[in-house]
Amino acid sequence: MSGVDTETLVDTWRRLLSGSGKSWVLFAHGTCVVLDEPAGDLAEQAKEILREYGPVHVTTAAGDFRVLELKNSEGWLVTGHHPDVVTFVPLDEPADPSHLAVGIHGRSKRHEDGTGLHVVHVEDAR
Repeated sequence: MSGVDTETLVDTWRRLLSGSGKSWVLFAHGTCVVLDEPAGDLAEQAKEILREYGPVHVTTAAGDFRVLELKNSEGWLVTGHHPDVVTFVPLDEPADPSHLAVGIHGRSKRHEDGTGLHVVHVEDAR
């Protein structure tokens, strides 16, 4: 679903989390799990979080989302029911730039990451 290559996603998340001092794990469709308390194998820790909080279950908290516009006009961040699970949606991906369409698109990317659990990058700040 994501038209953005892994290198671009990694660069985007590095910029977004610059100075945070946090470890994070990036999944194939642009979902990032920020680890407040990194321990052990970070990829496995992030997979456990995303396995629980990634899949969408409509009419539950797992179907909720919030859309945040990035100031530099490169896209949006779509949050869900876990504060440390965020999905990047690039500006050129959704056909409709309304917050509802972007949110549904980002939520579907999170669902794909939460069911596929394919880690593409680990940033270990420990």
